[in-house]
Amino acid sequence: MPRKTENRQAGSSLAQRPLASLLAHSTTPNELLPHLHQHALDVTGGSCSLLFQHNPRTGALQATSAFDLDVLKTDPWLPGPEEAAVIADAFARRVPTLVSDTMRQMPELAARLETPAALLLPLERRGERIGLLAVGFDQPPTSSDVEVGAVEAADAFMTALELFHLRQADDLQRDVRALLEEFTASLSATLNLSAGLDIFCYGANRLFAADRTSVWIHDRRARDLVLQASSDTVDIVRGVRVAADDGSAPAAISLRRTRAEIVSASADDVTSLVTVPLRGCRRALGTIVFEGVRVEAGGEIDLLDRADELGRQLSSAVENMQLLEDVMRSRRELENTFDSISHLVAVSDTRGHIVHVNQAFATRVGRNREELLNQPLAEHLGPELGGWLERHKSAPARTHADSAVTIEVVDPVLKGPFMVTVTDLLNHDREPVGSVIVARDLTPQTRLEAEREELRKKLTQSEKLAALGQFVAGIAHELNNPLQGVLGHLELLRTTGAFPKQLRREMQVIYREADRAAKIVRNLLVFAGSRRLTLRSVSLNGVLQKVLSLRTPAHRAVGIEVVRHYDDKLPRVKSDPLLLHQVFLNMVMNAEHAIAATGQDGRIEIATSVSPSGDRIIATVRDTGVGIPDDALSRIFEPFYTTKEVGKGTGLGLAITYGIVQEHGGQIIAANHPDGGAVFTVELPIAPSPGR
Repeated sequence: MPRKTENRQAGSSLAQRPLASLLAHSTTPNELLPHLHQHALDVTGGSCSLLFQHNPRTGALQATSAFDLDVLKTDPWLPGPEEAAVIADAFARRVPTLVSDTMRQMPELAARLETPAALLLPLERRGERIGLLAVGFDQPPTSSDVEVGAVEAADAFMTALELFHLRQADDLQRDVRALLEEFTASLSATLNLSAGLDIFCYGANRLFAADRTSVWIHDRRARDLVLQASSDTVDIVRGVRVAADDGSAPAAISLRRTRAEIVSASADDVTSLVTVPLRGCRRALGTIVFEGVRVEAGGEIDLLDRADELGRQLSSAVENMQLLEDVMRSRRELENTFDSISHLVAVSDTRGHIVHVNQAFATRVGRNREELLNQPLAEHLGPELGGWLERHKSAPARTHADSAVTIEVVDPVLKGPFMVTVTDLLNHDREPVGSVIVARDLTPQTRLEAEREELRKKLTQSEKLAALGQFVAGIAHELNNPLQGVLGHLELLRTTGAFPKQLRREMQVIYREADRAAKIVRNLLVFAGSRRLTLRSVSLNGVLQKVLSLRTPAHRAVGIEVVRHYDDKLPRVKSDPLLLHQVFLNMVMNAEHAIAATGQDGRIEIATSVSPSGDRIIATVRDTGVGIPDDALSRIFEPFYTTKEVGKGTGLGLAITYGIVQEHGGQIIAANHPDGGAVFTVELPIAPSPGR
């Protein structure tokens, strides 16, 4: 079969140039490789040559250039067992190996060279296979004729491949560096990984001449891959997820790989899918997916090397950014935790200057945290607390177990009573480098203790009233029987007139006083709860309106103004209307007496509303009278206790009111209003209590 001669002639005219000059001035493989092929044929006497580059990923040999061949087959060559043994022997001996009968010994190579004999020149670097140069012969030469020249030709090809590799690596590093500089500049400006990855995708898309570039980031907690960025922002929706173990998703498959891969749907595809795993120091970070990459014949290895280098550089940047985000998130969580502490916290150095304070401390002293930094802590504390901290700082060294010291102090600068604890701030070597001061405001605790004491007093009062009620009920029942007998006989005497006329006035006095005693006994029975309630659905506003209508003439006579604040949508309550009427009548009359004691006109304010919980009705009666003496507040609902003059009150009105409200499952509270006068608050359940 005739060989092409134009390549040989072109190469022959240029091959006269020194090899070193060719290596120095040739910038691309297309310029230099024809000269090297020509040189190899000249020194070996061969008729054609074929250069294979070794693919370390698959072990295949990829034909990348040839000389004096009609057809260059660029599909990968995976030698069979016999051919692989011959090639392995050549690399093991590191010398040119002559195959005298290629049709029998290496049929695949014979089909590519179309010669009966071939000389194999192994190309390696420090034990690593780089490629294989095969020189075809029409007639098998003797080994002595070609060995010296073949070694020289192999060295020339190795030098050229090394040179191209270095130049390619330099170009790749420059392109990758420019892309990553743009990427890192975006990260530095925004600290936003997604925005930086968008810029990276656009640049990588240009670098690989792909149709689309996407970056998927591994979400370890959800075990998903998340589409974080893409060069195509129109057709691709960011945030799409695929399972990390999805065997049908290229991004998920690549996550478990260690190097870039070319994935083609079929042999007829013009473009390919390239996946690049992103791997950090200890974990998988994600995947780069290049879609629509046009792979040149023989350029697969360079493409994958370029993809791997880009993946390594991006992995480093992504891992650093994720670590930075982790640090920032941890710091934000610590800051939020620090500021969420309601106690006042300040950290000072060994000089006593502020290093850090929480928001509660800054708010209490009325300054911004930035303004407090590096200022003496003592300037923002009272003299007593500041002096105590100074003495603590100058005290002898303490063990770690005894490093916390506590004092209770009222600080005028911090405005309140505090329980202050100071603890040594220790560094990594457990050496003190400052102090941590925690001040717990005791004001809520003091308020809580006061409320607890008030509740204790109310409970004591309720217990006293309950015990007194039982006692009074027994006495009232015992008194009621003889009183009714006395009243019956007196009524009989009055009817029959069986007594001297001169005793009629005295008899009338006796009857009136006995009847008064009977009324007192009946009121005592009401207070003790002995009267059975007759529950009905009652409008509280209606009861109050009847009470005020009854007392309107008296109010006009003494100049009392009545102000009503009724809730028009007030629910009805289950109660005894007569007893409920008595409750508010007693309260209104007490308000009248309190206003009359001032000697001036006054005002009674009555309001009704529903409690925030929605299960109780609240009614308040406030007056502008003299108020309730402080020493009387705890006893005002006791039977027979009165603040009125002798003969003007029995001391049973509020006691009966208290008993009625209790029987209805409610509560009554008496207090002095801040603007003067007394205020009584009655709470009644909307629905009757269980068992009532």
